[in-house]
Amino acid sequence: MNAAPHIEIAGRRIGAAYPPYVICELSGNHNGSLDRALAMIDAAAATGCDAIKIQTYTADTITMDVDRPEFRITGGLWDGRSLHELYQEAQTPFEWHGALFARAAERGVTLFSSPFDETAVDLLDRLGAPAFKIASFEAVDLPLIRYAAGRGKPLIISTGMANLAEIETARATALEAGAAGVVLLHCVSSYPADLADANVRTVADMARRFDGPVGLSDHTHGTAASVAAIALGASVIEKHFTLARADGGPDAAFSLEPAEFAALVGDCKDAWTALGQAHYDVLGSERGSLQFRRSLYVAADVKAGEVLSRANVRSIRPGAGLPPADLESVLGRPAARDLKRGEPLAWDMVAGAAQVRPG
Repeated sequence: MNAAPHIEIAGRRIGAAYPPYVICELSGNHNGSLDRALAMIDAAAATGCDAIKIQTYTADTITMDVDRPEFRITGGLWDGRSLHELYQEAQTPFEWHGALFARAAERGVTLFSSPFDETAVDLLDRLGAPAFKIASFEAVDLPLIRYAAGRGKPLIISTGMANLAEIETARATALEAGAAGVVLLHCVSSYPADLADANVRTVADMARRFDGPVGLSDHTHGTAASVAAIALGASVIEKHFTLARADGGPDAAFSLEPAEFAALVGDCKDAWTALGQAHYDVLGSERGSLQFRRSLYVAADVKAGEVLSRANVRSIRPGAGLPPADLESVLGRPAARDLKRGEPLAWDMVAGAAQVRPG
């Protein structure tokens, strides 16, 4: 099933022909404070990002409070914690959402969210969210994808842990259920993700396989993977954000601070601009430099009839003389007149030029 070459979120076109769409993910770095969450929206908007994303769930809608081994995290940033405990800390309460959407509107920046169950989709739809983000762990939850897509809005689907068949199925399910386009984000569901595991070339492969926009949900430290993804065809970049890593928070360790996020936005936009088009002709901005290309000049005074040689003809800058490719054609031929050191060599200065002059 084909999708459009671009989608629109809140009037912003997203696709290869348009500047990258950079999403600032707040996640749970509000640390349980609505005031901090509102301050994060203010700071995120100031970075120049295209959108801010939150997550819409409660600990009880995303998991259960069960004391079994499979409900406990082993290894990584959250080692030893139960799922319910982690999500209880990280959740963005439903009752905050109205204030967060209002603050984003005041700041002139798009806000949407990742819903994790049908009640979250309903809430976000009522608040006018212009898109839904399906998190990597939910990419196999086809009923959730179908329910969200049924609202007729674009879906952004992260693909961490999903194999190609699962990605194709998730995308097809969304489009068949009425989504207004799908963006697939390459993602490594490791927190933080190692650069050696980033495999950003997957972005280019996804762009070849699927008609719609693709991008990167980046959990690595720093910005290198995101900028590399732009060079490989990413139209969307999603990166976690915090006011200060030192303040802590569930995702703080791999989140960018405001100045860093602003640099990410600028670098991604600049990288896209620099890509341009494949081009082999002289650009308008280069024309002024043509005069300083190398060309053939008289390197020593030459009498009329004296043979031109490497001792008295050189290829140098600037470019007012014959092209360097003509050097072998003029060497060994007599000068047609007296030549002065520093003159640009021309064909009328070479005796017998009519027999050797190109064209």
